[in-house]
Amino acid sequence: MTQYLIFFNQQWVGDHSEEWFEGRGPLAHAVVAEMTAAGVLVFAGGLEEDPEDGFCADATSGTLLFRDGPYSHPTEFLGGMTIVDVPDVEAARLWAGRIAEACGWPQEVRPFKA
Repeated sequence: MTQYLIFFNQQWVGDHSEEWFEGRGPLAHAVVAEMTAAGVLVFAGGLEEDPEDGFCADATSGTLLFRDGPYSHPTEFLGGMTIVDVPDVEAARLWAGRIAEACGWPQEVRPFKA
């Protein structure tokens, strides 16, 4: 089995009405329930939309420092992720496709190093 990260950047979500998002929630929850039932779900969750709500830990200077907000201010930032543990890339594609259809926006997939 191989673990894959299925994720999206918040900017890929696009602008939609509140009703549109409310309609997507049950679809996304259903896919998570299916992954759980199939025994492939490791973790799934969305992040707070504002990266300023987070903090960073940096020890590159030799002293551990914490500060509010993101480490860098890129134009795109992580919006949510799912980790699956599946037998092959085809299974990872299947679940990424299911998530993309349920959410209504693209998903990127990358395997974890073995």
